[in-house]
Amino acid sequence: MDVYQRPYDSSYPVVCMDESPKQLIGEVREPLPAKPGSIEKVDDEYVRLGVAELFLAVEPLTGKMIAEVENKRAKKDWAQFIRDLVDVHYPTAEKVVLVMDNLNTHKLSSLYEAFDPEEAHRLRDKLELHYTPKHGSWPNVAEIGFSILKRQCIPFRVADINVLRNTVKSFIAQRNAEKRVVNWQFTTSDARIKLRHLYPEL
Repeated sequence: MDVYQRPYDSSYPVVCMDESPKQLIGEVREPLPAKPGSIEKVDDEYVRLGVAELFLAVEPLTGKMIAEVENKRAKKDWAQFIRDLVDVHYPTAEKVVLVMDNLNTHKLSSLYEAFDPEEAHRLRDKLELHYTPKHGSWPNVAEIGFSILKRQCIPFRVADINVLRNTVKSFIAQRNAEKRVVNWQFTTSDARIKLRHLYPEL
């Protein structure tokens, strides 16, 4: 909560990241389009075509969103997303203050599995990590980003990963142009009251 209270600093941007699967689903029968007096009709039956992995980063104080769609969820995919975050999206930052959950791939060791030691060390030095509590990832603002993405961008069936990539890319570009910031209200003081059971008794 204290990290979210920091004033904006482009040299130390606070960025929240998370990842989530999106099932690729094809239609058995072509949906009937909407027409006057009748909504679109989609058959309940469908075909499973695999799963894509969505990587999302949200910068709460600027509203900036960054998303990538990958074929799988692996340590190397997370490491590549982090390298792009550091080198492409925040190249002038001293450190990216990264908030994320404790997923097994979200570890600095993943950088060393993906890249040579010098490159992994360089990336590690550009990160300040803050993990959300185990079984408590809701304080991660990226969860809000995923809620927006899944409700407003891809609430429908998508069969092809390239269609998914293009749809997400277009939505993120529009969203970033609008510069909608996150108005986070939950503070450390609130946490000490509402999450009292998580604090040790002295």
